[in-house]
Amino acid sequence: MTSALPAASAARTNRRTVTAAVVQAAAPLFDTPAALTRAEELVREAVTGHGAEVVVLPEAFLGGYPKGLDFEVTVGSRTPAGRELFRRYHAAAVDVPGPETDALAALTQELGCHAVVGAVERRGGTLYCVALFFGPDGYLGLHRKLVPTAAERYLWGQGDGSTLPVVDTGTARLAAGICWENYMPLFRTAMYAKGVDLWCAPTVDDRDAWQATMRHIALEGRCFVLSACEFLRRDAVPADLHPVQGDAPETVLIGGGSVIVSPLGEVLAGPLRDGEGILTAELDLDDLVRARFDFDPTGHYARPDVFTLHIDESARTTTTGG
Repeated sequence: MTSALPAASAARTNRRTVTAAVVQAAAPLFDTPAALTRAEELVREAVTGHGAEVVVLPEAFLGGYPKGLDFEVTVGSRTPAGRELFRRYHAAAVDVPGPETDALAALTQELGCHAVVGAVERRGGTLYCVALFFGPDGYLGLHRKLVPTAAERYLWGQGDGSTLPVVDTGTARLAAGICWENYMPLFRTAMYAKGVDLWCAPTVDDRDAWQATMRHIALEGRCFVLSACEFLRRDAVPADLHPVQGDAPETVLIGGGSVIVSPLGEVLAGPLRDGEGILTAELDLDDLVRARFDFDPTGHYARPDVFTLHIDESARTTTTGG
């Protein structure tokens, strides 16, 4: 005769969990093969060393985030040297699909994990800041940053509504908001309406204020937030370039702050400062329902009789027809 499990033990046994990891690191700038190798190493370490089932890498990890470089742009003027630097940046970006996405797809197939990887996508003469989605089935799609932030606009084009995926992992639904997209209320509302459970936030925003943003989105969306920020030092930038922060090798260009937050705004891991690393947390997916008991932003707490949002998910191109 067997005795029934105590209620608390039964609840633990029946928990639906996902182990998530956010990676705080940076890849060598303008060196795509090295960046890909680094991405593969970090995803593998997160899965095999930390037990992660979902891994998030920072914004522009493949292709690079050129923090502190001005490409010699002033209002109404560009220079030959700035154009040559953009050529180098364009050459370091990745095609989607392409060899880099093929390699990462093979890796997540091998490991049986999901990964969200920040990258710079090259499409013709235009670059886009993107989040790439991978899973046990390989490459799953991308999200293009809708509005490049400030001076990023002379490097990157704008995404459109055709790349707003929510990926169903079988246990949870994940999506990505890249850096300052997280400040766009209507974008957040659109993603909440798609039922996001794991809000992935690849970023290079290392300010203390970013922590408040991540906790707010967790509370507002009643979702887990996985924010992966770069940690970049001057010595990772080619010696012939001169970021405005200075040329001392130990100068920190991007200071990290990666964090994992619960659907009630509680910090589960991080923020990580002062170096590279991998943060992990076991996410109790039943916390999503517990949190939505008293607030569901596009459900029982919405007022469609007062507010509605139109979302255009069509691709915007400059040419049509044959």
